[in-house]
Amino acid sequence: MRLDSLPSSVDEVLQLLASQQYVAERHLATALYLALAMGRPLFLEGEAGVGKTEVAKALAAGLGRRLVRLQCYEGLDIANAVYEWNYPRQMIEIRLAEAAGQASRDALEAGIFTDRFLIRRPLLQALESSGDGAPVLLIDELDRADEPFEAYLLEVLAEYQVSIPELGTIRAARPPLVVITSNRTREIHDAVKRRCFYHWVDYPDRQRELDIVRRKAPHAAERLSREVVAFIARLRAMALYKAPGVSETIDWAAALAVLDKTALDPESVQQTLGVMLKYEDDIARLDADTVAQLVDGVRGDVAGQP
Repeated sequence: MRLDSLPSSVDEVLQLLASQQYVAERHLATALYLALAMGRPLFLEGEAGVGKTEVAKALAAGLGRRLVRLQCYEGLDIANAVYEWNYPRQMIEIRLAEAAGQASRDALEAGIFTDRFLIRRPLLQALESSGDGAPVLLIDELDRADEPFEAYLLEVLAEYQVSIPELGTIRAARPPLVVITSNRTREIHDAVKRRCFYHWVDYPDRQRELDIVRRKAPHAAERLSREVVAFIARLRAMALYKAPGVSETIDWAAALAVLDKTALDPESVQQTLGVMLKYEDDIARLDADTVAQLVDGVRGDVAGQP
């Protein structure tokens, strides 16, 4: 596969992601391949920290495409997501025209509402292709944005165009490769989902998570990596407020390696709980006795592995 071309099979998608140290399961690779082949946005939903955002990053890096990221948040509007006019520069232009005696209203309006005064935000940037091809547009954590912004997205996702009253409609010559993520803090409207292919990104099984840790935290000892993955799996089975994601697994393995640990012990686990758990109530549940029991169970799990 050429750097600037799209994968021609699910296997090529798996290879492309693997080349960027992203260990994907085949269902995800299939959804991504179909989205690329059929020119549809890919909507990825799942718990925080399971690798949704990394899919877009790995795709852009693997294809040699520019990554345009729109980080969503409450109150996100067109000025921050699509475009706005450079008002300070426009005012300077008006003052200069007035000083030169060129104060015709029509002439001023035609002069200041031009491309050189337009500030392009992520959605408008994503409609512009370069020599490397159409960019990868990542609309990250759409569930954090307000519902009216979802409605605005419909034109972008359906037609790959935006309308600017002063300039008209700007349409992508080559549609961007769109990845949308959501942590499901609220439901996304069906009208958005209908325009996308959907995939739920779940926590990986132990073997795939171990493969991820080996790639992302290569300095961690083999036994430590296995025990970290087994310990995290046991935590996810508990009724925690926020179970650790894959990113926390990687961080914890790397942190323990920095502490020169080659295997888990209750004391080191207790001292590093804040690396994998982010809420005090969850940390408080793991008292010394609970941690010791978990470590003993993990050792049994790993001892039984080939």
